This record gives sequence, C-alpha cells and structure tokens, in this order.
Amino acid sequence: MLMQTHEARLAALREELKRRGVDGFIIPISDEHMSEYVGDYAQRLRWLTGFGGSAGFAAVTLDHAAIFVDGRYTVQVRDQVDEKLFDYKSVPADTLGGWLAEVCADGAKVAYDPWLHTWAWVEALEGRVNPKGITLVPADSNPIDTVWADQPEPSAAVAMVHDDRQAGQSSAEKRAAVADWLTREGHDAVVIPALDSVAWLLNIRGNDVAHTPVALSYVIAHKDGSAELFIAPEKVTPELVRHLGNAVTVRDRAAFETALTGELAGKSVALDPEFAVVGIAQALRSGGAKFVFKQDPTILAKAVKNPVEQQGHRDAQARDGAAVSRFLRWLEVEAPKGGVDELAAAARLQAFRAEDPALRDLSFDTISAAAGHAALPHYKVDDDSNIPIPPGSIYLVDSGGQYAAGQGGGTTDITRTVWVGTPDGMGEPTAEMRDRFTRVLKGHIQIDCAVFPQGTVGGQLDVLARQYLWEAGVDYAHGTGHGVGSFLGVHEGPQRIAKPSGGQAGTGQELFAGMILSNEPGYYKANAFGIRIENLVLVEERQIEGMEGRYLGFETLTFVPLDRKLIDKTLLTESEIAWVDAYHAKVRALIAPQLSGDDLAWLERETAAL
Repeated sequence: MLMQTHEARLAALREELKRRGVDGFIIPISDEHMSEYVGDYAQRLRWLTGFGGSAGFAAVTLDHAAIFVDGRYTVQVRDQVDEKLFDYKSVPADTLGGWLAEVCADGAKVAYDPWLHTWAWVEALEGRVNPKGITLVPADSNPIDTVWADQPEPSAAVAMVHDDRQAGQSSAEKRAAVADWLTREGHDAVVIPALDSVAWLLNIRGNDVAHTPVALSYVIAHKDGSAELFIAPEKVTPELVRHLGNAVTVRDRAAFETALTGELAGKSVALDPEFAVVGIAQALRSGGAKFVFKQDPTILAKAVKNPVEQQGHRDAQARDGAAVSRFLRWLEVEAPKGGVDELAAAARLQAFRAEDPALRDLSFDTISAAAGHAALPHYKVDDDSNIPIPPGSIYLVDSGGQYAAGQGGGTTDITRTVWVGTPDGMGEPTAEMRDRFTRVLKGHIQIDCAVFPQGTVGGQLDVLARQYLWEAGVDYAHGTGHGVGSFLGVHEGPQRIAKPSGGQAGTGQELFAGMILSNEPGYYKANAFGIRIENLVLVEERQIEGMEGRYLGFETLTFVPLDRKLIDKTLLTESEIAWVDAYHAKVRALIAPQLSGDDLAWLERETAAL
C-alpha cells in the first residue's frame, strides 16, 4: 500500500531513522553529481515535503522537522508545505547548524547521504554542530529510498553521440588537454562527476535530466589521455562505443565505487570540491588513493566556446527569437481579451518553439508570471498557482530552449516584460512601471556596451546594471548574469556577473573571449509587478585605436523586440535611444525573413525607431 500523505511519509521516515539508530536526517535537492536539475528518482525533498522549488533542503529529527529556503521561495514553500509538519526557515538568516543545535540533545547522531553532499558542506556543518555534542553520520544508504515505495528508477534513455563536427573539437583533443593538465599539476587521474562536464569531455548527450541534455554517468580521466566512462549498460549503443573509440573504456555505472576503492591505490587523484561528493572522497581514501581538491579541468574549457559552438548559438538564437516574437504578437492579441492564463501562455510559447524540428526540450521550466507573480523572480506556475493574465497589467516571461547541434544548436534563455492592454485599448502602464522598466533597460544597455580590459571579473561589471535603479533607491536581489552552455546547462559556471559580496560563486572568475553570459537586470515590487530584461551575450575581443593591452566587450546573441509601451523615452540619453534603435534594426533584419503576415507587420511596428 502506497503512502499518499506527507504526514504518513514523514512518519515512515522517522520509523526508519529509529530502526537505524540515528536521531535525524538531512534531505537536500541533489543527486550524486551535484546537478542543478535532478531526475525524478532524486526528487526526495519533493516527495517528502511537497515542495517543488529548485533550491532548498529539509532536516528531520524524531520530534522536529524544518524546511529551509531562500527569499525566492518564501511564498511557494507556504503554499506547498504543510506548516503542521515542517517549520519554515529562511536562508541565510536561519542556518541548519543553528537549528540542529536548538532541537537536538547532546549526543545526538544526525545522518546524511554522503552521495548527496560535498566535503566542504560536511566540514562546515560539523564545525557548527560538533561543539554542541552532535555527530554527523554518513548513511550506508538513503533512508528515504527505503520508505519511498514507488520511487522512480533512474532514466534508462540511451546516451547520444554529439558529433565532433558539431562540437567543434574532438573528444580526443579534449582528453589530451586534460592529460596535459594532469601532468602539469602532478596528478595521475581526475574524477569527473558533473554531468555536463562528462557530456562535454566525451562529446555525448542524453535525456536523463529534464531541461539538460545529459546522461547519468561518471568519468575517470587519466594522464595518458585515456578515460573510463561509468554508465548503465542499457544506455550504451554500438554507435556510442564506436564514437568513444579505444581510448575510452565503457564500464557499468555500478562499478564506479569499486573502481574508486580498488583501482587507484597510491595514485594522486584530483577532485572538484563543487561536484565531488563525500562518497567519492571516502571511497578514494578507503582504497589508498590520495585526493586533492582542484577545479575540474573541463569547467573553464567548457565555458570558453569554440567558433563552431558560437555559430551554433547564433543560429539557435535566431530561430528562437522568431518563435518568441510570434508568441509576443499572439499574446498582444489574445491576453487583453481576458481568456489567457499563465499556464496557457507558457504552453503556447512552447508550441511556437516546438515547430522547430531541432528543439529537444525547454532549457528550464518557463517562468510565466502575471501581475504580482512577476514580482517573484523565480516563480514557477502550476495548477495551484495559475492565474489569468489580467488586462491592464505587466506580464513577465522567462524561457528558453535546447536546440540540437547539427541544425544550428545551442541553449537559449530570454526574458521579456510586456504590457498587457485592455479590450478597449485605453489601459496604459503607470508612470512608476515605465520608470522602473526604463531604469532596468538603461542598466541592460550599460552591460551590453561595456568594454573592459582582459583580467576583469564578472563581479566588477555588476554595478553597471544597477546604477540607475540605485539612483531611484531600489535594487534587485539576484545576479545580473550567469554562464550558459552549448546545448548543455542553461546555468553554467564558472563565470557570473553579480555582486561580489555574499559568497556568490563565480563573481571572481576572469572573463575570457568565448564565454556566454546572460544580461538580466530587473526590478520587483512585491505583490504588484516585476520587470526583467534578459539577452544572452558573448564575450569577444575588442580593437581600440591606441589601446594598451587586450580589451573585451560583448556581442549580443538574443534578438526579440523590447516593449515600447514600457519605455519612458525622456529617461534615455541620445546614445541609449540610438542603442535601442540599432538593436531593433538588428532584430528586424534577423527575424523578419522568418515571419509573414500579421506577425511580420507586428515585428515591423515594434522595431520602428523610437
């Protein structure tokens, strides 16, 4: 008999903890690869609590339970998680260590799954709870898996070949570069658990995780240029084996831990502290290997796109821009009638994208946000939260697609904020809406036009996007830009544009030509409206007469009209007006040949000079 209520699931977990002789357990949203998006089999937090957000964790003791989320999910967690079962905790004000110290007695043993947490995470938590007499205990197996009767199996989808011609570089060349790195650093091997790193290194893709085309697998790469791929046998095809060649040994994913414990004794092994979970480090140590924490050598190489990947992005963005433009024209016609809700709008946008045969998936769940929901930067619409898009309001849509290489492949991510009119055509945005939109646009333009010397890090550019909002005494609580993969993860490190304070990962990463980032400043007025303008940009070399040293700037990759109704032209300088007009001219040149009829007429109107 399956347990249908979260109360019953929580009770079953507590019984399992008693059986194991521990006093508590920690439940993250994570998998064995520290992925941002995880397969259904790894959605343990959602199963236990009902919380459907993409970031957060819970802790359960025999007498208490709490769920920890940041400010993005304050509303969502209260809608989805029963307050009678879990206390709501807000990160970073509330800490797991502080909560455990408060609810656990001296001598308590709190378990964690060593395959779902990094070494640094465990060390940091131990530093908080050990002085309070609390011991962290690695679990032999995940207790939720024991009580989750209908837990899905990991995906059995076969791994796909990502042709070397579309990747722009062969796997052999990439493995040779890793081998050179290992030799320089004095290591024998590197363990690569990050799914997108495995996919990039071996030029493979998969269908195992929603929105990210990766295959569940691990790689151990050696300093002689060879590698071992650990992947479930049912995912391996003859085509994959031929593609990988003799230098890559294909092994059962179930043999990975055995390889760590029994085959690397005496070897020096590199591990990325961001992705290598405790279970990997413990297995290496028990097998007599020496591990050293260093950044996975594929991370930076993957972030710097080669010319083939860059052109694939441009091609995908052009077709994606046509789909989004058609959607915005449809929305302008239909939404003022009052019959379009958030889910219907998201579905219609996906349908426009799906007309492209190269589309493989969305790159993330579409943020389709009307009215006050647009003030939640990471809002996720579902059947419970879905509302009609009110005529006479702001609507924000943040979306993207995964387009397969071979037909101009890439990963897109775009946000547009638009005014939804009224049936009589009389409704107008408020002065405050237009002011905030225009200030966001001004910051967006500053990032787009930035020119900076080689050696600049993302954190140094962030203020450019915020300055005009700060002048008005307002700000936004998310980063300005994240890295984007090439038919891979829509959020890809190590580069990032964000405030350098607050421990934001990647803000200290130097920007290199070939990196792709988002440019997405915003503004959010609680319970009223939200604004975000997002394009993707490519870091490129800049030539400046008389320049001393190397300089960089951004090439814009995303081309979809900006909503003219929300622009207050009086707040723009002449150069900013010129930027908008030039941008819209590029939109028209790139997108118009793909449109016809009413769609084309709409585009020409929306891209006319200010």
